[in-house]
Amino acid sequence: MSVTVLVPDELGVSVLSRVDGISPVRFHRDEPLPEAAERAEVLIPQFLTGPEAIGSFSALPKLRLVQMLTSGAEQWIGKLPEGVLLSTARGAHGASVAEWVLTGLLAVYREFTGFAEAQRARTWTHHQTDTLHGKRILVIGAGDLAAELHRKLFAFDTPMTLVGTRARTGVHGIDELPGLLGGYDVVVLTVPVTDKTIGMVDAAFLSRMADHAILVNAARGPVVRTDALLAELTSGRLRAILDVTDPEPLPADHPLWTAPGLLLTPHVAGSSRGSMERAYEVITREISRFVAGELPLNLVNGDY
Repeated sequence: MSVTVLVPDELGVSVLSRVDGISPVRFHRDEPLPEAAERAEVLIPQFLTGPEAIGSFSALPKLRLVQMLTSGAEQWIGKLPEGVLLSTARGAHGASVAEWVLTGLLAVYREFTGFAEAQRARTWTHHQTDTLHGKRILVIGAGDLAAELHRKLFAFDTPMTLVGTRARTGVHGIDELPGLLGGYDVVVLTVPVTDKTIGMVDAAFLSRMADHAILVNAARGPVVRTDALLAELTSGRLRAILDVTDPEPLPADHPLWTAPGLLLTPHVAGSSRGSMERAYEVITREISRFVAGELPLNLVNGDY
C-alpha cells in the first residue's frame, strides 16, 4: 500500500509520482482540501507558507509527517499534533545561500553598489577599495549552509570559525560566543528560528563585535533585534548585509531602508533557478525514508 502525500504544485506531483510507495495528491492554495486528504500521512506545505495556513492542515486525521520545501520550519514548530514529525529541506538551498553571502561581501568590500551608482551618474570614481581576501569570518550555525560557505570562501584565503549549539570537533559551542565576537571582520548568521535564537543578536551581542565589522543575516529576521542593529548602523560603527528582516516584508516607511552601511535584499538568498528541483530531490529522499519505516534525516530538533 502506498503512502498518500499532499503536494502543493505540479512539479512535486511529477517528481513523487515516479517513486514507489508514494501517491502524491495535489492541493491548491485557498481551496478546500481534496477528499484524499483524509488518508494523507505526509504534507508538503507551499513554499514559505504563513501561520494562517497551519490550522487547515493540523486536523488531518492520519498526518504523521510535515515535510518542508525550505530549510526553515519556524512557523510549524510547536504547532503540530503530538507525534507528527517535522522535517526540512536542509541541503537543497545551502549552495545558493552561500553564493548570496559571498556576493554580498564582495559587493560591500569592493563597493560595487557605489560604482553602479557612479555608472548611472556617468561619473568616473577611480579609487582603492577594501578586499574580502584574508578577512576573518565567524559563522554562527554549523550546518549545510556553513559547509557550503566554507567551500566557497576557501579560495579567498579567509579564515572561518564555526559556532554551533554545542562544542564538537571543528565547532565552538554557543557558550563561547561572547569571547569570540570581537575577533572577526564578518559575523554570518545561519541559525534556525527557535526559542533560543529569537533575539540572539541584541545590543549586547552587537556591542561585542569589532568596529566596522559586517553582520550578515542569512537566517531569519527575528534572530536580530532590529532596533539594536539600527542603532549600530546609524552610529556608523557596524555594517550589515540582510536578506531577511523583522518585520518582513519591510514596510515602505521603515528606517532600515535608509540606514547607512546596509545592503538589503528581499529574502531571495535561496531563490535561484532550479531551487525547487533541488528541494524535491531532498524531499524525495526524506519521504522515501519515511515510507521505508526510517526516520527522515532532516528532523527538526533545535540544534544548529
